[in-house]
Amino acid sequence: MIRPQMLILAASLAFVNLAAAPVSVVAAPTMAADNPFAKVSTLPFRYPAFDKIQDKHYMPAFNAGMREDLRQFNAIANNPQAPTFDNTIVAMERSGQLLTRVNATFSSMLAANTNDALNDIDSAMAPRLAAHSDAKYLNQKMFKRVKALYDKRAALGLDPESAYLLERYHKDFVRAGAQLSDADKKKLKAFNGKIATLQTKFSQNVLKEANASALVVDTRAELAGMSEAAIDTAAAEAKTRKLDGKFVVALVNTSGQPPLSVLTNRAVRERLMAASLARGTRGGKFDNRDVVLQLTKLRAERAALLGYPTFAAYSLEDQTAKTTDAVNTLLSELAAPAVANARREAAEIQKIIDAETGAEPGAKPGGFKVAAHDWAMYSDKVRAERFNFDEAQLMPYFEMDNVLVNGVFFAATKLYGITFKERKDLPVYNPDVRVFDVFDTDGKQIAIFLADFYARSNKRGGAWMNEFVSQSKLMGTTSVVTNNLNVPKPPAGEPTLLTVDEVKTMFHEFGHALHGLFSNVTYPRFSGTNVPRDFVEYPSQVNEMWMIWPEVLGNYAKHHKTGESMPRELLEKVMASKKFNQGFLTTEYLAASLLDQRWHQLDPAKMPKDVLAFEAASLKDAGVDFAPVPPRYRSAYFSHSMGDYSAGYYSYLWSEKLDADTVQWFLDNGGLDRKNGDHFRKTLLSRGGTADALQLFRNFRGRDAKIEALLERRGLKAK
Repeated sequence: MIRPQMLILAASLAFVNLAAAPVSVVAAPTMAADNPFAKVSTLPFRYPAFDKIQDKHYMPAFNAGMREDLRQFNAIANNPQAPTFDNTIVAMERSGQLLTRVNATFSSMLAANTNDALNDIDSAMAPRLAAHSDAKYLNQKMFKRVKALYDKRAALGLDPESAYLLERYHKDFVRAGAQLSDADKKKLKAFNGKIATLQTKFSQNVLKEANASALVVDTRAELAGMSEAAIDTAAAEAKTRKLDGKFVVALVNTSGQPPLSVLTNRAVRERLMAASLARGTRGGKFDNRDVVLQLTKLRAERAALLGYPTFAAYSLEDQTAKTTDAVNTLLSELAAPAVANARREAAEIQKIIDAETGAEPGAKPGGFKVAAHDWAMYSDKVRAERFNFDEAQLMPYFEMDNVLVNGVFFAATKLYGITFKERKDLPVYNPDVRVFDVFDTDGKQIAIFLADFYARSNKRGGAWMNEFVSQSKLMGTTSVVTNNLNVPKPPAGEPTLLTVDEVKTMFHEFGHALHGLFSNVTYPRFSGTNVPRDFVEYPSQVNEMWMIWPEVLGNYAKHHKTGESMPRELLEKVMASKKFNQGFLTTEYLAASLLDQRWHQLDPAKMPKDVLAFEAASLKDAGVDFAPVPPRYRSAYFSHSMGDYSAGYYSYLWSEKLDADTVQWFLDNGGLDRKNGDHFRKTLLSRGGTADALQLFRNFRGRDAKIEALLERRGLKAK
C-alpha cells in the first residue's frame, strides 16, 4: 500500500483535504527559533532530525506553516502582474515548504509511532488543514489566473511536463469547487469539515478497537500450534496489559489473522475470527458503524453538490478507470469464476476435514462444515497433500535480514544496478528502524531508505510506503523513503522468521519505494508515487515477481541455522503452488472491493440505516456471499475505503492487470536483466506523474495492457 492517511495539502485534492473550520490559527503558540521544523534539516538529504523533534513541536510548526503558506499563496493570487506560468503555477509549486516539512513527518509518525498527543493533534488539525486548503483552492482570484493560463495553454510554449502541470492545476481547482457559487461554496465547506473530522475519528477508532479486541486466553495450551516464540510474545503482550499469567494475541487489520493457520484448538480459532470480524460493530466507544453511515452520506452529498451522481463517479473521474461502469464491469466479470473456484477449494478442504474426523463424505456425525476460521489451517493441509509441503517448512529459510539484504536489495541491484549501505549515524524515531544510503550505478547517492518492519501497539496495521522528503529538481530535493511492515517481533535473541505473505509484502512495498527512489521530475506535484490511485499499486506489484525468481530466491532463501539453500524440490513445489488458493484470495479481495464501490455508489437520498444489513445485501447481490470466505475487510475496519482509498480499493486488481502484463514482458525479454530494469526505470518508474498514467504504460510496454496474463495468474482462465 502507498502511504498512510496524510493531512497533506497536495495540489491533487481528495475530500479529506477540505473542511469548514475557520482558517485562522486559534490561540496557538508561536514557533520558537529552535523548533526543528523552523529551518530545513541540515542532515543529509534533509533527513528529519528525529532526535530533536518532540510532540510539542508539531502544533506550532503547523500553525507557522499554515500562515506562511497562505501568505505566499495570497501574494501569488494578488500579484498585479498578468499571470504567467512562472509567477503563478511554478510559484505555487515553490510555496508552503514549512507546511510540507512538518506534515510529511507528522503524517508518518501518526501511522508508525503514534501516541495520545499526536492523535489529539491529528483530531485538531484535520479540519483546520482542510479549511486551509479551502482557502486556497476556492480562491477566485487564483482560479482566474490559472484559468487564464489554461485557456491559452497551446500558445505558451511549455515543455510536456510543464504543460501537464498546468492542466492538472486547472482540473484540481475545478474538482475542488472553484466554479461553484458563493452559496454552494459555503455548503461545500460545511461538508468538508465534517468529512475531515469523521475520517480522522474512523482511523483512530480502527487502531484503538484492534487493540481492545485482541484475543485473550488463559493457558498456554490454548495456543497449541503456535511457535514457542510466538506464544512467548503473546505472554509478553499480556504483561504489558497487566494481564500477567494470560496470553494476548494481537490483531492485524485484515479479517484473516495469521495464527488461524496454526492454532489447533478450533474453539480458539473461532474466537479469534469472531473477534476479528466484529471489530467496530460490537458497541462501545470505538464502534464505527455510525461513522461509516455519516461519512458515506456526506461524501455522496458533497459529490452531488459538485455535479456528480455519486462519490464514486467523482473519485473515478480522476483515475485511469474513469467511470463506475468500467470498475463494475471488471469486478463483476471476475466475481462468478472467483467464487466458483473458492467453492471448489472449500470442497477439497471439506474432504480433509471429513477424513480427519472419521466422517463419511457429506455426513454430519463426527465432523464439521468448513467455516471461515478453518480455512487457513485446512487450506495449508490441502496444500501439503497436493504439493507435499506447508508454510511452516518455508519460514526457516526466510530470516528477515536475509530477505531484505540478499533478496529485496539483491534483486534491485541485479535489475537496476543500485547498491545499498546501512548507516548508524542518523537518528531514528524507534530503535527498530534501520537506515540505508542508496547509490546509483555511477556510485552517486540518490536517496535514503528507512526500513521499519516490526509491529508495535502504537503503529497502524498493514504495510505501506511513505516519503519524508520527495524528489524535485525545482526544489533541489532528493528522496527519503520509508517502508513499514507489521512483523511480530520475536523475543530477544530469537531470529525473525517471515511467512510467505510477509516476504511478498516486503518485495511489494519496496516496489513503492523504487517508485520514489527513482523519481526524476521537475515539479513536486509529480514526484514519485504522485500518480492516480489505480496506477500507484502497479510498480509495487511488479516487484513481487522477483520474490520467487530462481536467482533471487536462491540468494536469500537459506536456512537461518545451517545456511543451506532451500531444497530444489521445495522451490519447485512453491512454484507449482502459485495458483493455489486463488479462489479464496480473489473472492475475499473482490468482496471488499465490491463493498467499497457499493458504499460509494449510493445516491445521497437512498442511504442505508444498518451497516451490517447493507453489507450482507451487497455481498449477496454481487454473488460473493460465501460464508467461509469473508471480505478481506469489513466496513467498520476498512481503512482503505473510509480513508485515502475511498472508492479505490479496486485499484489493486486494476493495477494487477498492468502488473501481470508487465511480468509477461519481463519473462519474454530475459527476466532479471539490467537492460530490462533500465527500460522500466527510464520509461515509467522515474517519470512519476508527469504524464497520463496509461500513456506511461504504453511508453514502457509498446501497447495497452491485455487481461490474459491476469486471468492465467489467478487461475480464472476457461479450461
